[in-house]
Amino acid sequence: MKHERLLDPLHGAEDAVVGLGTWKSAPGQVKQAVLAALDCGYRHIDCAAAYGNEQEVGGALSLRVGSGKALRREDVFVTSKLWNTKHDPEDVEEACRTSLAHLGLLPGPVPHALAHGLPAGEGADASEGRWKYFYSDTHYRDTWAAMESLVDEGLVKAIGLSNFNARQMDDIISTARHAPVVNQVPSGSYVNDHLPPPLTVTEHTHLLLRSVAVCLTAYSPLGSGDRPWAAPDDRSLLTDPRLAAIARDIRKHRPRIQQNMQVLDFSLSEDDMKLLESFNCNQRLIVPAVERDGKRVWRDAEHPHFPFNDPY
Repeated sequence: MKHERLLDPLHGAEDAVVGLGTWKSAPGQVKQAVLAALDCGYRHIDCAAAYGNEQEVGGALSLRVGSGKALRREDVFVTSKLWNTKHDPEDVEEACRTSLAHLGLLPGPVPHALAHGLPAGEGADASEGRWKYFYSDTHYRDTWAAMESLVDEGLVKAIGLSNFNARQMDDIISTARHAPVVNQVPSGSYVNDHLPPPLTVTEHTHLLLRSVAVCLTAYSPLGSGDRPWAAPDDRSLLTDPRLAAIARDIRKHRPRIQQNMQVLDFSLSEDDMKLLESFNCNQRLIVPAVERDGKRVWRDAEHPHFPFNDPY
């Protein structure tokens, strides 16, 4: 397998190949994680208002990025996400400004803002002993039009998508004034079925994005074993002995911030790649799931804009 550096379609410069995700980063720890990442070469920090830690991320950025600091503002790609409860066009700008303030990036644009592609939601409650979710009827095209205004106003340099399937992405592109520059989607060996042969889901997705000049950001490539909705009997990629065998062969061990940057000093053989493809169990473990009537189902699958009912 050959490594490929991604070309940022907006800036005409190499984007960070590896980014630091801040989902599930605990209070009091995320600041140190971001500082460690920036110090060892990360140039992409992935955030979201819903992660509840953007202020702490901003504290780290203020120590390393800006005039007189180790890094120039234009050298670091910071991504934030418009959460599902803020998809109403009237809420978009305020939500963006709040994230910018928390990240310490006002005045001036954040490099990337993404529309989170799970169903637009109004909120949730647990008053009857289990969580009940309430959805709005906001269409993602209307949300996108409001996000385009963020570019017009100079609040963000670029806008993109997260968890949009191919059909939804084409829908956005067909009417967009500012095309999405990235689609951030889960990508891993457990959902890599061949549709149709000989291409896998991952390959289909990558080829599609390249054909419309949209970059792929793959999140949770190792399965996010500590995701909040994980079931005890869910498969765990990090503890899969087949993956451990490949890691031993190439002398790569359990991931850490610094070690994760060392992705360009090795290659996988064709046999390794075939073995990874064989891991497929056609399960999207990263999609939030709940128990209903004794069955484990995707929490939001009945929403008309739920993206994961499509294969890619």
